[in-house]
Parts: sequence; C-alpha cells; structure tokens
Amino acid sequence: MVQPPHDAEVPPAVLILFDIDATLLTTSRAGVYAMLDAGRDLHGEAFHIENMDFAGRLDPLIIADMLRLNGVEPDAARMAAFRERYGRRLEERLTASPVARALPGVLELLERLDPRAATGAVSLGLLTGNFPETGERKLRAALIEPERFTVRAWGCDSPHDPPAREHLPAVAMTRHREVHGREIRGEDITIIGDTPHDVSCALAHGCRVLGVGTGGFSADDLMGVGAHHAVDSLADVEAIEAWLINTTR
Repeated sequence: MVQPPHDAEVPPAVLILFDIDATLLTTSRAGVYAMLDAGRDLHGEAFHIENMDFAGRLDPLIIADMLRLNGVEPDAARMAAFRERYGRRLEERLTASPVARALPGVLELLERLDPRAATGAVSLGLLTGNFPETGERKLRAALIEPERFTVRAWGCDSPHDPPAREHLPAVAMTRHREVHGREIRGEDITIIGDTPHDVSCALAHGCRVLGVGTGGFSADDLMGVGAHHAVDSLADVEAIEAWLINTTR
C-alpha cells in the first residue's frame, strides 16, 4: 500500500471519526475485566485471557479468540450469550466504581468542534471496535454524550466474514450518506485513534489519520506506520483543532 507523504497538503476534514478506548477515554481496563467476568460466568472459573491481544481489535473477534483460547467453539449462540453477559458485567463495573474518564483535552476538543458540527461544517462520528451498547455505556460513564456523534461505525458492523476494522470506514461512509443525505469521499474523512489498526483502516480508504499516543503505542510508533500526524495526547486542543480543520493552512 502506498502511504501518503506526511508533508502533503491535505483537504479540510468533513467527517471526523474518533476511536473510543484509549483515544476518547479510559476505563482502567474495565472492559477487559468485564469480558473475563462474562467468560467465567458462562464457562467456569478456569476461563482466562492470558496473552490475549485487545488493542484496536473488534470486540466480536476478541470474544471469538477468547472462547477458542478456552476450548469453546464460538458459534452464534455462544457469541450472543457472551455479548449479553459482557454488557451486563460492564455496566456493573462502571456503576460500582468511577473508573471511566475522558482523556486529557477530549471534552474541550469536542466542545470546540460542536459549533462547527451544528452548522454542518463538520460531522462528528465514531469508528470503534466496541459493540453499540458497550461503547455507549463507556462514553456515558466518562461524561461524553454519545448523541453528539451522528455517524457511528461499530465493531459488529462489518458486512464481511471474518470482520475487520478495515471494513468500517466504508460503513461510516454509508452512515454519513444516510444521516446527512450526501456522499463523502475517503479523503474528506479524518480518523483519530491510538493503534496501528486505526492507521491501517484509514489508509486503506484514503482517509487521513491522526494518531494519539494515549494507548499502548507512542506518537512515533503511529507516525512510523503511516499516520499523517501524531500527538502524545489531545491536550493541545487549539493546535489539534487547527490541524483538523486546516485553519493554519
């Protein structure tokens, strides 16, 4: 795949898609522990998640791999039961302890972008590996209103088997057309995320990508896999807003 040069002129963002975990917020791994809770509820106390890879992956793939790791065939019934129990266990964990919080700069950045979204200058959305019900629970627990994101591509939205994160930008394009009544090109989308999976799915559709080093990968790591720009966090809100909407270009 040919990566766009980092110093190339890029068009103003029309649709800005945010990842959730380790980009907008942290839950101190409540989601991971809720999955472990669900696995033990359904398949016994020996259920484990040792050596599982979670960062940037789709929840359906994570759950399927988790079941296989524990010798359980991930058929449709077991996947549905796990999803339901995981949602319940996540709600319990997020209610029992205030572990969810927005990451530095997130609330201010969203507040600064909201007026532009209200006028139609930009659209705000989500592109995430979460299920809708668990992603929204995390957002609300971190005091981020899900309703401000009009375009949403969730981890269970891929029309392909097996699903992949690279399928989700096309889902977001379709949702944008359904919600806003007009087509959108990949070059008019910016994806913001904290893993190489966010970068690769953006580049696969000609989107630009802002890497955020608030997860397990540094800004340098994300630039190294092709991000157009990367920052340690979203704390420098003015500079990030300027990059997103090209006010400095």
